[in-house]
Amino acid sequence: MVTSSIAPGGVSLIGVPTDVGAGSLGARMGPEALRVAGLGEAIARFGVQVKDCGNLSGPANPWSAPVDGFRHLPEVAAWNRALHDATYAELLAGRLPIMLGGDHCLAIGSISAVARHCREVGKKLRVLWFDAHADFNTATLTPSGNIHGMPVACLCGVGPRELVEIGGHVPALSPKQVRQIGIRSVDAGEKQHVHDMGIEVFDMRSIDEMGMRHTMELALALLDADTHLHVSFDVDFLDPDIAPGVGTTVRGGPTYREAQLCMEMIADTGRLASLDVVELNPALDMQNRTAEVAVDLIESLFGKSTLMRK
Repeated sequence: MVTSSIAPGGVSLIGVPTDVGAGSLGARMGPEALRVAGLGEAIARFGVQVKDCGNLSGPANPWSAPVDGFRHLPEVAAWNRALHDATYAELLAGRLPIMLGGDHCLAIGSISAVARHCREVGKKLRVLWFDAHADFNTATLTPSGNIHGMPVACLCGVGPRELVEIGGHVPALSPKQVRQIGIRSVDAGEKQHVHDMGIEVFDMRSIDEMGMRHTMELALALLDADTHLHVSFDVDFLDPDIAPGVGTTVRGGPTYREAQLCMEMIADTGRLASLDVVELNPALDMQNRTAEVAVDLIESLFGKSTLMRK
């Protein structure tokens, strides 16, 4: 057994079976697909105590049209409030929460809880957002109204009260706390918004030009013992050739080895303190292949490596 230096207090798996913020059905099955792929057992092999909290409950997906630019706002708010409370409770208990999504709108709940905890204990926060999309849309910018395209905006204080006030502090995040990696699909109006807010974005062009190693060095720069590192991992960050089981595939994503390097470099910091795994859609997958890739990458977050490294 390899012993991980991450999560000495243990890990808590929190399933959130909803696709209420997404534009296609199926992500509600993501938590079970990750369990079937052996996520809990994989983490336990590193000597980490794993507590599966089961799945949260929330409203059904009404699959209705947008209202004032938002699809399913009351339902999205209810799921995120429940997730905020569950995540915050596990952080108070000294555990590392892993949110098993579900779609990426759920990061509003998980990250608002992490930000609240960091404010209360006096820690700095760094969020690494691995995604094909910037997720910085608003009701006036989005062509769809799907709230899984808005979580970063909501966390930075741009969005409806029902979402931006979860966690009790507006904004929950400063844009300076976020590093986005792997971005390659941004709506026209959203592009200007991201630029104006000053979020540090490592899109696929910058990764192509400087390489993934240097990208991750920049994204992880200035982490120290007082920094809580949160990873929000949207499975569509990966190239669809290796991760077909997502609703919003975008060609030209990182390779398997590039993704492994990202996770290994995060593990090397020893600072991982919370994690989202979202947008896995088993209805679009092939024999749970995407879930197995996700579990493989999460193993690397907890210290899996080919050789023993200092």
